[in-house]
Amino acid sequence: MLRGLADARLAPAIRQMHRHLSRPWTVAQLAKSAALSRSAFFDRFSHTVGLAPMEYLLGWRMAVARGLLCGRELSIHEVAERVGYSSASTFTTAFSRHVGQSPGRYARAS
Repeated sequence: MLRGLADARLAPAIRQMHRHLSRPWTVAQLAKSAALSRSAFFDRFSHTVGLAPMEYLLGWRMAVARGLLCGRELSIHEVAERVGYSSASTFTTAFSRHVGQSPGRYARAS
């Protein structure tokens, strides 16, 4: 992430992802905020950050979700909405794949 933030073209897109996590981002929207074509943005982001833009966004969403689940103040549905998922079941599937356990189990273990 730090290398991405150090890149003047990529930094606005990364900041947008972080500030508006629940937004349903597309590579085209992020490329526009970076003032690059979609393919140039994808290549530059992947090379600089080491992940494709949507992989980075997924990782960031899951990191925020883990923090919210540890707080145990929000339901899984509320966490899902805060990190950009319209349904708890879609979030649960993505979280389980990324983290290796369900959000409920993760929260109980925290």
